[in-house]
Amino acid sequence: MARLSPILLRPIREQFEHDRVVRQLQVRLRRRFKVAANFGSENQTSVRIKGQNFYPDLILSSNEGARRLHGLVEVETAESVNPLEAMAQWSHYASARGAFYLYVPAGFADMAERICAQSKIQVTEIWTYYFVGSQVRFTMSYRSPKARLAAKANDKLKVKSKAKVGVKKKASKRRPPKKSSKAKNIEKSKKATKAKKATKAKTTTLAKSSSSKKKKKTRTGANRKK
Repeated sequence: MARLSPILLRPIREQFEHDRVVRQLQVRLRRRFKVAANFGSENQTSVRIKGQNFYPDLILSSNEGARRLHGLVEVETAESVNPLEAMAQWSHYASARGAFYLYVPAGFADMAERICAQSKIQVTEIWTYYFVGSQVRFTMSYRSPKARLAAKANDKLKVKSKAKVGVKKKASKRRPPKKSSKAKNIEKSKKATKAKKATKAKTTTLAKSSSSKKKKKTRTGANRKK
C-alpha cells in the first residue's frame, strides 16, 4: 500500500510552483539519468522501500548498463517543510538504496537540515530553489560528508582522464604522421625527377660557359693577328 503525505492538499499556488520545480528538475537531470516523475496526485511510478510503495517526485536511474536506482528527489514547499513530512517521507527515502536529494524553498534550508539532524535522516544533499521570471534557480545548501568524499574522488578521476587525453594529444602532435608505401614511392620519384632536372640545368650552364670561353679566345686571337 502506498504511503500518503501528511500534506494531502497544498494550496493551488504552492502546488503549481511545486510541479513547476519538478518539471525543471526533470529536464535538468535528464542529461545524466533516466528520470521518472510523479506530478501532484498522479502517482505513476513507484519505488519499493521496506515492503511499501512510495511515490517520490523524481526517481533517478542510471543510463549506462543495468538501470539500477541512483537516487530519489523530493521537492517541498513552505507548507511541507516540517517534522511530520520528514517522518512520513524523508526518513523512508533516505533509507532506500541510492542517494536522497531534498529541494526546499529559499530560506528553508537550515530548517530542513535541522529536522534531518533531529530525526537522524541521512539526506545526501539539500538544495534551495527560487524563481526568477519563468526560470527556477537552484543552489546547493548542504552535502553529506560521504557525498563530499565521492564528489572529490570523481573530480580527481576527471582531472586524471583530462591529463591523459592532453598527453596523448601532445604526443600525436609531436609525432609526424606515418606515410604509406605508395606515398613514399611517389615522394622518391619526385625527388629523383628534381635531381635529374638539377643535373641537366648544371650541364647546360657548364656547356654555355665553356662555349662562351671558346668564343672569347677565338676573338682575342683574331685581334692579335690583325
